[in-house]
Amino acid sequence: MDLYSGHINKLIEELAALPGIGNKSAQRLAFHLINMPNDKVQRLASTIVEAKENVRYCKECYTLTDRDVCPVCANKNRNHGLIMVVENTRDLAAYEKTGKYEGVYHVLHGAISPMLGIGPGDIKLKELIQRLQGQVEEVIIATNSSLEGETTAMYIGKMIKPTGIKVTRIASGVPVGGDLEYIDEVTLLRALEGRTEL
Repeated sequence: MDLYSGHINKLIEELAALPGIGNKSAQRLAFHLINMPNDKVQRLASTIVEAKENVRYCKECYTLTDRDVCPVCANKNRNHGLIMVVENTRDLAAYEKTGKYEGVYHVLHGAISPMLGIGPGDIKLKELIQRLQGQVEEVIIATNSSLEGETTAMYIGKMIKPTGIKVTRIASGVPVGGDLEYIDEVTLLRALEGRTEL
């Protein structure tokens, strides 16, 4: 039995198709949108359409931007000889929030996953190799510590090593506030291997 009219059901279905939005959240959002003033709904709709039409890949790092070159790559004060390789734009944003990283990025838009049929040609690896023709001193691999992230990191490391460019991997280990007894062995081993002198 349909509880709502066709337009409401269609709106709920479209919202529920978004990642991280379940049916209840979609219903809440749908009713919120319906109760919003028309000018705010129009502004939201036009903002979505404008973003879809204008956002593209940065010509250098392949993050999402509405310019030819993103603000990070355009910043002359950044160290362009230091490239951090991340899986997606959200990872880039997470590192930028720290305010401590002074280099630039390269966004892969995915990770190698043979089980999902994602190979090296399906992510931005070829573009990374092209960037290494410049004055690059170090590549920091900051992919996730998942199986796919580790596979991608190993693949990138093997590709870059012969060029003589320094390749490093971010450390991973015990999260702040984590109890050691609940942490898996791989994480504990990584924490041990990535230890620093006090």
